[in-house]
Amino acid sequence: MNGSVDISAFKSQVPVVTYDVVQPYIARIAAGERSSILCGEQIVELLRSSGTSQGEPRLMPSISEDIYRRMYLYSLIMPIMSKYIRGLGEGKAMYLLFVKAETLTNAGIPVRSVLTSYYKSPQFLQRKHDLYNSYTSPDEVILCPDSQQSMYCQLLCGLVERQNVVRLGAVFASAFLRSISFLEKHWHDLVTDIRTGRINPSITNAACRVATESFLAQPNPELADEVEAICSSESWKGVLGRLWPNVKYIEAVLTGTMAQYVPMLEFYSDGRIPLVCTMYASSESYFGVNLRPLCSPKDVSYTILPNMAYFEFVPLDDGLRLAEDGEAVEKEKLVGLVDVKVGCYYELVVTTFAGLYRYRVGDVLQVTGFYNRAPQFKFICRRNVILSVDADKTNEEDLHGSVSRAKKILEDRGHILLEYTSFTDTSTVPGHYVLFWEVKATPTSGSGGARLDAQVLESCCVAVEESLDCVYRRCRAHDRSVGPLEIRLVEAGAFDALMDLLVSQGGSINQYKTPRCIEPGGAALELLDSKATASFFSPRDPEATGV
Repeated sequence: MNGSVDISAFKSQVPVVTYDVVQPYIARIAAGERSSILCGEQIVELLRSSGTSQGEPRLMPSISEDIYRRMYLYSLIMPIMSKYIRGLGEGKAMYLLFVKAETLTNAGIPVRSVLTSYYKSPQFLQRKHDLYNSYTSPDEVILCPDSQQSMYCQLLCGLVERQNVVRLGAVFASAFLRSISFLEKHWHDLVTDIRTGRINPSITNAACRVATESFLAQPNPELADEVEAICSSESWKGVLGRLWPNVKYIEAVLTGTMAQYVPMLEFYSDGRIPLVCTMYASSESYFGVNLRPLCSPKDVSYTILPNMAYFEFVPLDDGLRLAEDGEAVEKEKLVGLVDVKVGCYYELVVTTFAGLYRYRVGDVLQVTGFYNRAPQFKFICRRNVILSVDADKTNEEDLHGSVSRAKKILEDRGHILLEYTSFTDTSTVPGHYVLFWEVKATPTSGSGGARLDAQVLESCCVAVEESLDCVYRRCRAHDRSVGPLEIRLVEAGAFDALMDLLVSQGGSINQYKTPRCIEPGGAALELLDSKATASFFSPRDPEATGV
């Protein structure tokens, strides 16, 4: 660019790129070369993405100024929320926040998750005077690198402060529900700690233990009795409102694949606590905020903040046709933030301050309207999570939609789908889709759900297949190039074990998202297969309507 800031020159000279193009430069900087090969500013850290779409985390460059952009976006959240809900500054937030141990490159550059970077920053740790950032958990508990010990102590502190909690949440809905599942398993120990005023000996992290012990201070048998009475009830429906009676909302990411957790959150809250999704961000950049936080999760739209990055968009056709990583995107086809049209679909492209230029993030967005002149976007899906055997290509959104329709069959029989993932099994001829499902009964009035027999699960297989697109149905019903879809039920806790596995491989519990497609032959597939309890196949071809 030779110092030019002309937009037309930028668009004509700078190509649209994917991570494969940027990665060699990041690797060279990590090995000790100057940041100037990629960025005019010094790269001070590399942010590890969640990496669960294709298995391998990506490293994103970050400069020292980035923390102030993130803080700016965070600073907007509570003023927006206060427009709709009063009294948020009169209590505390029980947010389940976690860090991941960081590493150093050969050149000494820290490698960590974007949220670990934020939680360890002076800006986060010096927030004491911020009326809206009073958390139930001491900083030492949040910064504990052992996620199990951190989760135990955060829940313990949240229970001790139960009457003062006005907000509940986590970054992702999956992490919040993981914590509730943890509470179901360990509430007896937590009650004992509250009753005796002494923390469980399993908490061995010194800083975490000291901070939590000072938080407990003294025995509280009355509080212990209250928590015990609530947690020992036969059904946990509505348990969140009973444990934290003054809570005003639950905050978490609830869009995209996180939408599948909404029914479980509504079960634990009995539908009486608003579910709020406040912001849209990634390791590459922070993007925008939800200006209507009390809307239904399915209606969430984000207003992009143009000071976060320079935003461009690849127009997509009605079928959400996306160029794959290996395909070039013509530079001239991209449109700017002010040129998008309501109702149209786009792939997000960003140019950041830290060295990503016309970088394809991989998110598919739909324009839903405008706030003044700023466009608002609904998150639709990620680009790369697909299943494919032959000509069929199933993206994340299609998979989620088909599973959502099929799980209604379960719900009609008193069960709920807790988690799912998939893979393409090509060990058979023809290959076929496999879904791993973890299912749980939702007892009401002391009685469990109806038994899930083979006929019910086979009906679920049919429902998934008939909800997939016409290309898939043609491959199944006419070309015979795709075999019958399979559902494998897994035992309780299988997806918790999957999370533990992926976090142990370098992921962050705070950023963890269940992968919707796992690699054949990998450790994740081996783990889930070892926990499978039954297998069911679609008994017939899907209806060929529209093919």
